[in-house]
Amino acid sequence: MKPTIRGLLAVLLATGLAQAGEIAVIVKTTNSTFWQNVQKGANDGIKAVKGHTLSFQGPASESAIADQVGLVENAVNRKVAGIVLAPSDPDALIPAIKKAWEARIPVVLIDSLVSDSGRSYYQSFLATDNRLAGELCAKALIAKIGTEGKVAIMSYVAGAGSELGRVGGFKRYLEKNSKIRIVGPFYSQSQMATALNQTTDVLASNPDLKGIFGANEPTAVGMGRALVQSGKAGKVAAIGFDGNADLQGFVRDGTLDGTAVQGSYQMGELGVKTVAAILAGQKVARQLDTGVVLVTKANIDQPEAKRVLY
Repeated sequence: MKPTIRGLLAVLLATGLAQAGEIAVIVKTTNSTFWQNVQKGANDGIKAVKGHTLSFQGPASESAIADQVGLVENAVNRKVAGIVLAPSDPDALIPAIKKAWEARIPVVLIDSLVSDSGRSYYQSFLATDNRLAGELCAKALIAKIGTEGKVAIMSYVAGAGSELGRVGGFKRYLEKNSKIRIVGPFYSQSQMATALNQTTDVLASNPDLKGIFGANEPTAVGMGRALVQSGKAGKVAAIGFDGNADLQGFVRDGTLDGTAVQGSYQMGELGVKTVAAILAGQKVARQLDTGVVLVTKANIDQPEAKRVLY
């Protein structure tokens, strides 16, 4: 039986202190409200564990993988007590988390996994089930446009763990359950301006496009802006991902038919508490699904949506 978030919280709140020190939270980039919401969760999580301090870092962009590797290595070198990491690349971060393992520094992954060769070097993984989230977005798009036509995928960083699951789940569901023709994916490198330009080009070169999917926050925001600027908002069915103020606005005005929103706050809060539990000698779940909610105009003001929007 899968552990529940409520159940894990109960265990973690009862955790005693075994090893005080810095818990380093290292995310894919600090230039995104999604990751800033992870930081809010981490800040609240550290308040519930005695004796630990918190640091929060990330590179300037999600594509700056070498910079993220350097941040992890620096954390190991300064002998932090534990690391919460959202790896930007499934392979590039493995040598760094191996160094943490060799230094007996526990590592908890959030949002994205590393490749199987790195399984021994982290203790827990907290994230949205991205494959199921991608399928959820595909189902929403089929419900809007039917099982035929052309759909574009606006993605972010090729090969990122979350991208492989999310976009892979989206594509496979369409291929198995419809005759929809897929255009793309196109990779924005998680840059809103790049996504805007790419989406503008896709809309211009595919006037018969029936639907479009923006697979993370900056990509979906750029996609939404391109739909508005091109006059295609409300004419091309659109599903986004994540839930900042821009995306909420697009849902409310009909530019997006929906956006799949992860429990980003929970990733930060539970990531910190899970590291603290490991340091205290507690047994923790190897994997925990932090959930996803499809937010639409119909439910955006309901409690289920308000708990995950930011």
